[in-house]
Amino acid sequence: MWAYLIRRIGESLLILLGISLVTFVLLYLVPADPARQIAGRSATAETVANIRAQLGLDQPFHIQYIRYLGNLLHGDLGRSYLQRTEVAELIEARMPATLLLMLAAIVVELILGLTIGAVAALKRNSALDQTLMVFSFVTISAPQFVVGILLLYVFAVQLQWFPIGGYGTFAHLVLPAVTIGLLGTGWYSRMMRSSMIDVLAQDYVRTARAKGLGRLRIILRHVAPNAILPIIAMIGIDIGLFMSGIVVVESVFGWPGIGQLAWQAIQRIDIPIIMGVTLVSACFIVLGNLIADLVAPLVDPRIKLK
Repeated sequence: MWAYLIRRIGESLLILLGISLVTFVLLYLVPADPARQIAGRSATAETVANIRAQLGLDQPFHIQYIRYLGNLLHGDLGRSYLQRTEVAELIEARMPATLLLMLAAIVVELILGLTIGAVAALKRNSALDQTLMVFSFVTISAPQFVVGILLLYVFAVQLQWFPIGGYGTFAHLVLPAVTIGLLGTGWYSRMMRSSMIDVLAQDYVRTARAKGLGRLRIILRHVAPNAILPIIAMIGIDIGLFMSGIVVVESVFGWPGIGQLAWQAIQRIDIPIIMGVTLVSACFIVLGNLIADLVAPLVDPRIKLK
């Protein structure tokens, strides 16, 4: 266990290093000039050059990147160009809202996805099965900003069941969580259906039926625990999908998380915030996959960590 954990942590650090390099290169190649953004359109060339020198943007790429890594090793994510605030403080202030939204979305996708998948597997090849699979395909295919706007129009504008946007109450949480969770619902339902169909065809399930065990007991004791194993790995992967989708969803619903912070930074070419949010998101993705790998053997002792 410890050898596996140490190896995975080492691999995770290499992945994060690669992500930081790729992101830094892409931002370095962006034609927009952050110094000009800070100075304003009416600023003189001399003023822009002074700002560029103060920020170290006049130095070669490798010098800028090495300096960034050095600061990163000390926990310094840099300082926002426009807000003049430490990036770590900005992310820390908005992280609780994002984590709350992510947790709620996971709950939504698990409840809907596992339920739909299980029902579809038990009603295999029926009209209900086909209807549920079509619904799953739609939730996977529909862009999240379209789903968000549609939910806002129906449930916030027309029915007025929920607020249009904002943060602070359970009512504010429902629509953005459902918007993000619906994407995972489609994947989970299809995976759960396929997994349950495979498990239902296993010999030990037929043996349980032959012994006269009730259908509900067979499903809860023998089918569900084995069918749910692939889902555990998907939860870790979902964190990555959530961190990318949260940028759009938080902007649509005015949710004050790191996704909205990243979107504002992208519009203003605020490189330190973009880098900070990207690295923090990558850390969550890596951590989610690591936790999924560690939890899987606890659910099924047959799985060995290598």
